[in-house]
Amino acid sequence: MKTAVIVFPGSNCDRDAQDALAKVTGKAPAMVWHKDGTIPSDTDLVMVPGGFSYGDYLRCGAIAGNSPIIEQLTAHARRGGYVLGVCNGFQILCETRLLPGALMRNASLHFVCKPQRLSVESANTAFTSAYAGRDTVTFPIAHHDGNFFADDETLDRLEGEGRVTFRYVQGENPNGAARDIAGILSENGRVLGMMPHPERAVGGNEGGLDGLGVFESLVSAA
Repeated sequence: MKTAVIVFPGSNCDRDAQDALAKVTGKAPAMVWHKDGTIPSDTDLVMVPGGFSYGDYLRCGAIAGNSPIIEQLTAHARRGGYVLGVCNGFQILCETRLLPGALMRNASLHFVCKPQRLSVESANTAFTSAYAGRDTVTFPIAHHDGNFFADDETLDRLEGEGRVTFRYVQGENPNGAARDIAGILSENGRVLGMMPHPERAVGGNEGGLDGLGVFESLVSAA
């Protein structure tokens, strides 16, 4: 499995992504600078990491969503490659319209940083096959704009098509996200955006090990 990580000015989780992918695949990912890098044509998975791309000016992910590398990322997704966007990466994927909806300011108006319990809504995806459906897992979260919003028609479509992959455990929603949504899939099931950080839960230390399943699932899918 060949992987790549896109790096923007202000990314601060690219090293976490690099370490997680190297740990699971046994190969270091290509680190692709957003402005003049190239996603290798034989790449299976592109990861768009968390952080504060361009300092979150305008709105989170807005400037990064118009970066030169986005054309390559979109082409990769359209030809069936896998894409994983985490935290700021999720925001960027929504800005590029690879995923529907938007990430708004947390309902509390405060930055949240803590371990967060999630429900795996379906194990029948390329990103979750290593889990059992309705498993409860714990991933770290760290965001100020994680409140997922979409109109009711879009939310109903996501639910009806089984595209909600992760949900905050009932009663533990940290940001006000609609229907407790923590992660969603694209129509073709090849693009996942999520606010929690699985790449910070692969080493068995502070973040635990629950995030390994996301990457192990992708290795199996690829």
